[in-house]
Formats: sequence, C-alpha cells, structure tokens
Amino acid sequence: QVRLVESGGGLVQAGGSLRLSCAASGRTFSNYAMGWFRQAPGKEREFVAGVGWSGGNTYYADSVKGRFTISRDNAKNTVYLQMNSLKPEDTAVYYCAADRTLHRMVVNTTAKEYDYWGQGTQVTVSS
Repeated sequence: QVRLVESGGGLVQAGGSLRLSCAASGRTFSNYAMGWFRQAPGKEREFVAGVGWSGGNTYYADSVKGRFTISRDNAKNTVYLQMNSLKPEDTAVYYCAADRTLHRMVVNTTAKEYDYWGQGTQVTVSS
C-alpha cells in the first residue's frame, strides 16, 4: 500500500512563498514520476507540476511557470513544491500524486495516469 502525506500548506499574503512537501512510503519511490495537482472550490482538479522518476525532467502548468519549482529527494522519498510570488488565484487544496507507470520518461499531466494520491493540503493566498 502506497501512502503519500502532504505538508506545508497554510495562509500567506499575495507575493509570499510556501514550500509543500510530500512524503511517500510503500513502494520504491525513485522508480516513479510524481506530480502536484490542485483543486479550488467549484473547479476541477488541475495539474500544477511534475517531475520524472530520476528528477531530471520537470514540467509545469503555464499558470505557475517561473513561480513554482518541483523537486525530489529520492534518498528521503520526498517530493517538494516551492511556491513563490503566490497569487490569490493559487488558493486551492494541493495534492501530490504518484504516477502509475514504472520509469515513465514523460511527465504526465493527466490525473488518471496517477494511481496514488495524498489527502491534500490547503493553500490560501490573501490579497
């Protein structure tokens, strides 16, 4: 059983920063790409950022490109999302997810390609 636990969410003013963490357990973390998604009230879950299994390739949604950075530490079984220059429209519950495919070379932006999800962490950005 794979378990993903997010932390690091909270309330921050516009322009501020937060760092989300996602600790993984239950399978060989380093063999799978990881992604961050978010869901705002009344909206569908959307892809935010992803990192390949080796950490060598990353991909971002246009809305966060240049402001957010995804990284992973395979020795700690943890993936991070550094969020800078936060905007009120970044307010959402943020989820980390593990890709279902071993050693997938391309970061996938589709939620259905991720088979394990964390419980989510709330990020609220005030104006």
